[in-house]
Amino acid sequence: MTGKILMNNSTSLPRGPMAEFRWLKHYPLEIDWSKNYTPKPLYSILDNAVSSKPRNTCTNFFGKKLSYSEVHNSVNRVAAGLEKRGVGPGVNIGLLLPNCPSFIIYYYAIMKLGATVVNYNPLYSHEELRFQIKNSNTKILVTLDLSELFDKVEALIAKNCLQEAIICSFTKLLPTSKSILFGLFQGSQLSKPDKSSVKNNLVLESELINNDGVFTQPEIRPEHDIAVLQYSGGTTGVPKAAMLSHANLFINTQQVVDWAIQYKTPNQRLLAILPFFHVFGMTVVMNYAISVNAEIILMPRFEVDETLRLIQENKITIMPGVPTLFNAIIHHPKLNLYDLTSLQFCFSGGAALPQETKQKFESLTKCKLIEGYGLSEASPVVTANPLNGPVKKNSIGQPLQQTIISLRSLDDPRKEVPIGEKGEICILGPQVMKGYWQTSDSKSDIFVGKYLRTGDVAIMDEEGFIFIVDRIKDLIICSGYNIYPRRIEEALLDHPEVQEAAVIGIKDKYKGELPKAFVKLCHAALATEQDLIAHLKPKLSKLEIPAEIEFRNELPKTLIGKLSKKDLRLQTENAL
Repeated sequence: MTGKILMNNSTSLPRGPMAEFRWLKHYPLEIDWSKNYTPKPLYSILDNAVSSKPRNTCTNFFGKKLSYSEVHNSVNRVAAGLEKRGVGPGVNIGLLLPNCPSFIIYYYAIMKLGATVVNYNPLYSHEELRFQIKNSNTKILVTLDLSELFDKVEALIAKNCLQEAIICSFTKLLPTSKSILFGLFQGSQLSKPDKSSVKNNLVLESELINNDGVFTQPEIRPEHDIAVLQYSGGTTGVPKAAMLSHANLFINTQQVVDWAIQYKTPNQRLLAILPFFHVFGMTVVMNYAISVNAEIILMPRFEVDETLRLIQENKITIMPGVPTLFNAIIHHPKLNLYDLTSLQFCFSGGAALPQETKQKFESLTKCKLIEGYGLSEASPVVTANPLNGPVKKNSIGQPLQQTIISLRSLDDPRKEVPIGEKGEICILGPQVMKGYWQTSDSKSDIFVGKYLRTGDVAIMDEEGFIFIVDRIKDLIICSGYNIYPRRIEEALLDHPEVQEAAVIGIKDKYKGELPKAFVKLCHAALATEQDLIAHLKPKLSKLEIPAEIEFRNELPKTLIGKLSKKDLRLQTENAL
């Protein structure tokens, strides 16, 4: 792999008496914190599932089921086709896909060739996609022939931002009857790649997989070879790709499996609402489900009515999600019409889980709902509340196995803070990334010694339970997604009539937080909120579009003349 990279060269834990870790005396009895995990290639979890139960259903997409054996055979054929197109170690392949069987198949096929997956959000704007393609050096982008996706890819190729794309057929993923109906009544949503102006740069999946599935599988060095480039705003909001190795992702998946070991039972059915392109969905939904031979019921887009129907009809047992999802369920006006008693275990992450939501969801479903914490740079899971034993209000839980949490001084991150004092969460563990891809950031901005700095401020109690109390990083969490105000501010400042702009998060009962923009216009400018929204739409994803834009004659500033978001937050809170 080429390019400037910032490396964390050691994932080994420090030697010393384990008694110094205060969580160990109060750790879940069924979990061994000191368990030694052997790094393996990430694709081995699929190989193991196929060897164990090849006939078990792997994917269920709108009623069309594929067994583990069928998925594995497709993986091999895709890998053989990609190899013929020069894909191998050092090649980065992008996935611009919603949750569907194609994502799983291409993900593991790329891994088997020793290449690297680059995850793309299908909701990204043209500019966001263009930046990520160039920054990651993505050679091929895989997508569906749905117009909302294909049109973006076609435009990227037409403007020489992308060399080549593989186009998968959406209707072939559906049961025959639904495929016919989709063609008859929703055919306008399908593109026609064979008639595209860039058709010479397109490869139809039917051509790619026309082979015997035989390919050369390179040797994988799990602790060194990069499996996934996962984009994150880091602590600054500037998009950076966390380099997640095979070992990072394989071990983090096993950590989650062991944390919920009592649910590693036959015939689990997992509802895949969280998108696989998001690191939470990739590990805690897709990789976790395959590790336990579960049936994955795939949802390409979240709709609460459809979610409730799928839980009832498929007798879903496990459902990872974000607080927004659980909040939507408990407030559904017709919840009493649905049977949710099949649910056994739900994992919440991505944002703080309100205690009221947790209690009401558990009361209504009799299902365990636990909260965890993680970030893209840690594959992502770092802490979780115990499934058995005490769960403390507003806590993100205790460190996962082989994971050390150190709270560091906000003034000097080289120093740990005493029990009960606020400190920055710093992480050491086998799931922590190798570094950022192609970044000029100094190592001290990301690591302090061997520990990953998170930008989140927390308190740890005597029993090792952690409570987040603040953020160093400028970040808004909306429906479990990270929104970086700096991106929105830069897009606003591109408008010729905007002189100053500041963006903060405002509380929202449904989504957790929403972005709100404060704008000072240039002298005599007449731009309206509608004008600015129209300006932002091509530049930002839907989640990044401000829920409110407030115009002011002056924006508050610090003594050194910097825009004061602290004052804006206080003014906003006082106005409520």
